[in-house]
Amino acid sequence: MLRIHQAIQAGKFPNASTLARELEVSAKSVHRDLEFMRDRLDLPLEYDGHRLGYFYTEEVNAFPTVQITEGELFALIVAEKALQQYRGTNFEKPLLSAIRKMEQSLPETISLNLADIEHTISFRTRAEPILNLDIFDALAKATAHRQQLELTYRKPGSRQIEPRVVDPYHLANINGEWFLFAFDHARKDIRTFVPARVQAVRQMGTTFARPEKFSLEKRLRDSFGVYSGGGEYEVILRFNARVADYVREKKWHASQRLRDLKGGGVELRMKLSSLVEIERWVLSWGSDAVVVKPRELAAAVKEAAGKILRSKLSE
Repeated sequence: MLRIHQAIQAGKFPNASTLARELEVSAKSVHRDLEFMRDRLDLPLEYDGHRLGYFYTEEVNAFPTVQITEGELFALIVAEKALQQYRGTNFEKPLLSAIRKMEQSLPETISLNLADIEHTISFRTRAEPILNLDIFDALAKATAHRQQLELTYRKPGSRQIEPRVVDPYHLANINGEWFLFAFDHARKDIRTFVPARVQAVRQMGTTFARPEKFSLEKRLRDSFGVYSGGGEYEVILRFNARVADYVREKKWHASQRLRDLKGGGVELRMKLSSLVEIERWVLSWGSDAVVVKPRELAAAVKEAAGKILRSKLSE
């Protein structure tokens, strides 16, 4: 309707047919919008039979503003701040553009102190991923248009770069980091790729059909973060009273169960398909966390802690 208003304001005398072609909608949809503008928004809209188009019989200074509550405006400002994780990506411009359009349709006078909100709310990430924006943009577009790609990729901890032909299924931001979930043709399975490790992208010139059964939610259901495995592990961790409140204040996993312990500690139980990410997480708690089950996780944490201790002693 705003586009229709702008065409009328410009003196173009648009009609339903021309507007339908320009807006890529049906003429019936345009007629409904015109009726809404005239009957609900009280715009002085009439049809000129000689010019074969619509015009305003009176001066219209601006398109009628959207009615919005203080709470809705507050939420809009918070949403704009939350865009920090998309800064620099190809998502930033369209997201900001959409918010700007909403802001422009608001009344000029609002009873909300924006300066106070600016100084009282913010979003921060602990570690911001470093992205090659051209590569990220290519990955995002190929995922959206289902275009097969050849990635020049470097696995973590390896200096060797290898080509990987993939069908990009899904690009996700998980805990502030970007991951590409794609079918790897050489390995005949879905693999997880980190965009920051992609050295180059080449389109193969073919498209693919994303399997209907693919679901990122199902794939990550039993993972602790991004990587899912084929195992079934019951993980039991115990945290002392010093950090127990921090553990209680978050939902770490969909399967988690908490049990208070004597002395103020807490026990955390989860069912996971892989121990790779949970091992690093347990180590981050230092001596405040103890692994009860499974034995292989306890052994891995003990070995890693021993290596840390030995490296410190040798310095």
